[in-house]
Amino acid sequence: MKNTMAFESDTCRLAEVRHSARAFLEKCGFEECATELLVLAIDEACTNVIRYAYANQCRPVRLEMECLNDRVRFTLRDYGQQCDPKLIRGRELEDVRPGGLGVHIIKNVFDFVEYQPCAKGTRLVMEKHLPQPEDGNCC
Repeated sequence: MKNTMAFESDTCRLAEVRHSARAFLEKCGFEECATELLVLAIDEACTNVIRYAYANQCRPVRLEMECLNDRVRFTLRDYGQQCDPKLIRGRELEDVRPGGLGVHIIKNVFDFVEYQPCAKGTRLVMEKHLPQPEDGNCC
């Protein structure tokens, strides 16, 4: 199963992205708690694209959602400011203040995260193993 959505890099579009990702994950067999954590991480990734790759300008973004044999894969593609994967990190967790936790959330929720710089923009690949019947798959 595969689903692709294109949207403009506007925070007003994030509710639609969350809705689509949530519906996709439910079809793949994730329970509510795991689904909501994954949706939060996807929302954080999209927010980072809006804020950093596009500097809050309205530009195209593509999200591919794939259900493979043993995992789901989300590929987020932007065409904005390229990122250097070596420089991507969240702020120190001891620095208690609002914001800056998106990268931590993404890396802790997904089993595999890879930032791939492209000629224009960046491709972010995020994968999570499918839940096993005995998992309970929450938190």
